[in-house]
Amino acid sequence: MSPVFPMLTVLSMFYYMCLRRRARTATRGEMNSRRAIESNTRALPINVEIVQYAKEVLDFSSHYGSENSMSYTMWNLAGIPNVYPSSGDFTQTAVFRTYGTWWDRCPSARLPFKRTPSTFCSQDYVELAFEEPVYPTAVHILETYHPGAVVRILACSANPYSQNPPAEVRWEILWSEAPTKVNGPQARQFTPCIKQINFPTNLIRLEVNSSLLDYYTELDAVVLHGVKERPVLSLKTSMIDMNDIDEEEDEEKFACGMDTLNKQFSIVTLREWPTNGYFDKLPYELIQLILSHLTVPDLCRLAQTCKLLYQHCCDPLQYIHLSLQPYWARINDTSLEYLQSRCTLIQWLNLSWTGNRGAISVSGFSRFLKVCGSELVRLELSCGHFLNETCLEVITEMCPNLQELNLSSCDKIPPQAFNHIAKVGSLKRLILYRTKVEQTALLSILNFCSELQHLSLGSCVMIEDYDLIASMMGAKCKKLRSLDLWRCKNITESGIAELASGCQLLEELDLGWCPTLQSSTGCFTNLARRLPNLQKLFLTANRSVCDTDIEELAANCTRLRQLDILGTRMVSPASLRKLLESCKDLSLLDVSFCSQIDNRVVLELNANFPNVFIKKSFTQ
Repeated sequence: MSPVFPMLTVLSMFYYMCLRRRARTATRGEMNSRRAIESNTRALPINVEIVQYAKEVLDFSSHYGSENSMSYTMWNLAGIPNVYPSSGDFTQTAVFRTYGTWWDRCPSARLPFKRTPSTFCSQDYVELAFEEPVYPTAVHILETYHPGAVVRILACSANPYSQNPPAEVRWEILWSEAPTKVNGPQARQFTPCIKQINFPTNLIRLEVNSSLLDYYTELDAVVLHGVKERPVLSLKTSMIDMNDIDEEEDEEKFACGMDTLNKQFSIVTLREWPTNGYFDKLPYELIQLILSHLTVPDLCRLAQTCKLLYQHCCDPLQYIHLSLQPYWARINDTSLEYLQSRCTLIQWLNLSWTGNRGAISVSGFSRFLKVCGSELVRLELSCGHFLNETCLEVITEMCPNLQELNLSSCDKIPPQAFNHIAKVGSLKRLILYRTKVEQTALLSILNFCSELQHLSLGSCVMIEDYDLIASMMGAKCKKLRSLDLWRCKNITESGIAELASGCQLLEELDLGWCPTLQSSTGCFTNLARRLPNLQKLFLTANRSVCDTDIEELAANCTRLRQLDILGTRMVSPASLRKLLESCKDLSLLDVSFCSQIDNRVVLELNANFPNVFIKKSFTQ
């Protein structure tokens, strides 16, 4: 055969790769990115582009605002812009609950799961529905304050307005990028170059990571551009970045690896080799240690190589700690069924964000826990909308050793279901943020779960009397170290007194946006005197906080690290200086909208106390 033919074959393969890559263009940057493909494509036939704002906010993981108002809530993302192109802190925008790394540096911080893939860095999400399903050509995100948090944009094949639910729900990543630091808090229109997909969508999901931000990111609106007919790319070639080809191959490997959760977890036929090479010379424990650094998809792929590695990859010791949150879009009942034999010794399990839109059924979840729940110590189920009363009952029956339970934003669980949690007397951490837990169930939990150390009741709007709850905490939860009462609407100085008297080990207390607390009653000075171990105290938006309260904190809470007094009108620069001089470990001080603390004072304090991050927000 002529040597020309192999060369033609190689060139043909390369040309095919280029066309294939060209058809699935997905750069990892904005349109002005240095690495963006210089696109010369045009759609054939020509379609009229449809431009639409989000019609509805379907789901989200957290927000700064209240469940009973529109200020700072995710619901502000629906419709046309309220603020853009203005910059600054506006209540009409969508704001997530956290920013920076401050929440990872407080007593309530949780240990991270190992084996989290480097490509997954999402901390929060919001899902938006649009009127018309289209093939996306662009997504514009209007960011009005501290931009740069969006790290991933996804599209879903399911139409949220269809009367017939699809047999299969697919999610495709339109764009993703690691968190980046944006210079300045000013507003911008963020328009990353997105990948083309082969199905129309009217359901877009934004995932964010705010760890590099100096303050809360604020989003105003999302605009979806698209066409009704699937674009057919012309064969006109363009410049192609070879690094983009590598990135596309990485994404394909990731997708392939996750498909193995449903296909290769089961027993496969493997060829038995007469020798395993150098692996025969390594101790079993050393091979296990090496494999412990692999992600779950990598373990699945490695298990297909030979029987020796298959045995190692299926060893339950590899699944003591397992986080499936990075793979939320692909986890279903079949995945859990295949994992059962490997997770008989599992102690930490993260199923946050998984199972929605019918992917995980109540029966599938129950079957898994009945096999794998006996050793569970930590169970993360944030935003698990498939959970119901049966699921909580199974958790309490099948997980006798459970110490940590996260039900954050599981807002579909009915109120009466929370009574079952009282059966888990070993609980040390319970997160009920944005749930429908009611007072009777919570009182029962506090009565029987006396080992509680960390409790989150933020935005639990169905509790009628927080004073009664605080009194029960003071009487029963003597080991409490952190307590989140963010936006509880009816706690008074009476409840605070009971809490401070009984829970003197408290190191973290969030009383942000609690309007019924008034400094004139002495509630904050009582806290300062009774809780000397406080490291984090949020009194956000309490306008009554005054110099006396700050001076009491300076005198009694010298271990204080984080203090939020946003919105107070009664605190002077002199009391803040006393606080900063006394609390040597203070690292975060939020004085946004404090009328007596202007920018000049902030600059002076920053100069004299350079180790403290002093935040002064603004509105233009």
